[in-house]
Amino acid sequence: MTASQDVLGEVLADLRAESAELDGLVAGLPPMAWAAATPAAGWTVAHQIAHLAWTDQRALLAASDPEAFRREAEEFLARAPGASFIDDGAEEGARLPQGEMLERWRTGRAALEEALAGLTPGVRLPWYGTSMSAASMATARIMETWAHGTDIAEGLGVAREPTDRLRHVVRIGVRARDFAYAVRGLEPPAEPFRVEVTGPGGDVWVHGPRDASQRVTGDALDFCRLVTQRLHRDDARVRAEGAEAERWLGIAQAFAGPPGGGRERRGAPAPEGDE
Repeated sequence: MTASQDVLGEVLADLRAESAELDGLVAGLPPMAWAAATPAAGWTVAHQIAHLAWTDQRALLAASDPEAFRREAEEFLARAPGASFIDDGAEEGARLPQGEMLERWRTGRAALEEALAGLTPGVRLPWYGTSMSAASMATARIMETWAHGTDIAEGLGVAREPTDRLRHVVRIGVRARDFAYAVRGLEPPAEPFRVEVTGPGGDVWVHGPRDASQRVTGDALDFCRLVTQRLHRDDARVRAEGAEAERWLGIAQAFAGPPGGGRERRGAPAPEGDE
C-alpha cells in the first residue's frame, strides 16, 4: 500500500465517522422535525440531508464515469443560472419520504467510499470548481457533511461537540484560498499565508511557512465556520495579521461554486443564498 493510499484510508475513515455521527442525529427524528428550518434560508433538515445525498451521487459519478459527470455538469450549468441546480437537487430530494431519503443518503455515501477506495493512485476527479484527488474529494465530503450537519444541529437546537476531524475542514479551507479569490474575480495573492489554529483537543494545526507576513491564528472551530460560511467574520475568534489575510477571512469559502451569502452577525436575520 502506498503512502497516498494510507492517507486516503485515513480520510475515508473520518468521513465514515462524520457521516455516522450526523446519521445518528437524524435517524430517529419524527416527521415534523424533518420540516424544521435551518440557518440556510428556505432549507429544512430534509433539504440538508437531501443535498448531501445529491452531492454524494454527483461525486460518485465523477469517480466512476468522469466523462458522464462532465456532460452532466455542462447541462446543469447551461440549464440553470449560477448554482441553482444545487438547490433544485435539494428540493427534489426533500420531497421524498424521510425513510427513502435516509436510505438514498446511506447507500450513496457507501458506494462513494467504495469507489474512492478503488481508484488508481494519482487519478484526478472532475468537479464543479477544480479537479481533485480521491483524498481531496473525501476531504470535501467531510467538509460538506460537517457544515450541513452544523446547520441541522442548529435547526434542531442540538449542541454538537467538535472533534479532531475538523482538521480536514481547516486543510481544505486553506487549500481553497486562491479559489475564493478567483470565484469573485479577484487576483489571488502571490505569497503564501501562515495559518495556525487550535483544535478542540488543544493541538495546533499549522499550514504555510513560518516566516509568512500574512498570518491567521485562533480557534479551529471558528475558522471552520468561517471557511464554510457558517459564521460572520466579526463573530469569529480568529485573528488576522496583515491586510490580505484579513481580506481573505472576509471572502473565504471551502466549497465549490459561486460565492455564498454567508451569515449575518449574531442576532441579525440570515441572508439568502447559503451553499
